Amino acid sequence: MAATDPIRRALRAAGRALARILGLSGSVVGAAHAVDLPADRAELMYHLYDGGGVQASGPALLVRKSLFDKVSLSAGYYVDAVSNASIDVVTTASPYSESRSQYDVGVDYVVRDSSIRVFGSQGEEPDYTADTWGVDVTQEMFGGMTSVSLGYTEGFDQVGQKGLDGWLDQARHWNYRVGVTQILTPRWLASLNMEAIADEGFLGSPYRVARVFGAAVPERVPRTRGGRAIKLRALGDVSDWFTGTRWGDGQRHAVHADYRYYWDNWGIRAHTVEGGYSRYWGDRWLVDGWLRFNRQGEALFYSDNAETETLYVSRNRQLAAFSSTSLGGRVTYSWTKVPGQYEIKAHASLEFVRFDYDNFTDIRTGRPYAFNGTLLQLYLTAAF
Repeated sequence: MAATDPIRRALRAAGRALARILGLSGSVVGAAHAVDLPADRAELMYHLYDGGGVQASGPALLVRKSLFDKVSLSAGYYVDAVSNASIDVVTTASPYSESRSQYDVGVDYVVRDSSIRVFGSQGEEPDYTADTWGVDVTQEMFGGMTSVSLGYTEGFDQVGQKGLDGWLDQARHWNYRVGVTQILTPRWLASLNMEAIADEGFLGSPYRVARVFGAAVPERVPRTRGGRAIKLRALGDVSDWFTGTRWGDGQRHAVHADYRYYWDNWGIRAHTVEGGYSRYWGDRWLVDGWLRFNRQGEALFYSDNAETETLYVSRNRQLAAFSSTSLGGRVTYSWTKVPGQYEIKAHASLEFVRFDYDNFTDIRTGRPYAFNGTLLQLYLTAAF
């Protein structure tokens, strides 16, 4: 056992270094070395999404502080100013603008080889509220080579409709998850995560309509839904691939690959594949890039224009068959750093996404619907 301890320590250190270069400290560092509390930090972000007739923008703030080396407290605030003129809206109603806000709190606690996180959030819109709480437990095993995580989240929503007093209906949500992260070599990590999702209550929209024989009717969807998802991920430090080359010699390089499969009892099947690359440029710059493909099948009761009367019917384009492609990049700059005291970083990310629908028709043109979207994020982080 004593002979293997130095090897395990080296592998754990390599895992943490790999997580840092990939810029995935929120998920990988916790998985690779669970007994460390999250670092004290503050984050300030501005986000802007524009696509498909929808524009959403606003600030977000997160503050995290540890106490007594065992407990870490966090609080966050997120705001969206939404302008909605999507195809669903402009073909059945009038465009609108509204504001959404969300508050988040969390507590992390470390005991021996385990970390426990309890968290909650509250989101508010003019016609919708969402309250959520959850817990995550991570256990480090086999000398820190393996990490096992369990999680549970429960949510309660109240659904309203503009022009009506009080709440129209409600919905509840449950999420169960389990994951394993394994340090394979000094340069490679792998993880497997699974989750089960259950929903009950009002799961549609009071504003959305379906089409039956060409006529607009209120959509009708089941009041229960159960889904499953499984995700595989591999992360690797590939700096040795560039040894002796002019491009990137002496710098840190890393890659990651993901695959996620989702299925539910509404008949939806979805596959998502992602690949990414990260590289340090000198001591201050970290550049990340990724490419993601998604393919989804339609729900059992989805119809662009139903030709039979059925118990359930929906023309929600999120339940249609479609494919999407995303291309994104992020740049991180280490602005200033005083070892042992604080570090300030500036981040900018930009992602482009393309959606193509197989069986959702733009009734304005008679052709299958498609649109492009852009997501911009600018934020500062300060670790102290």
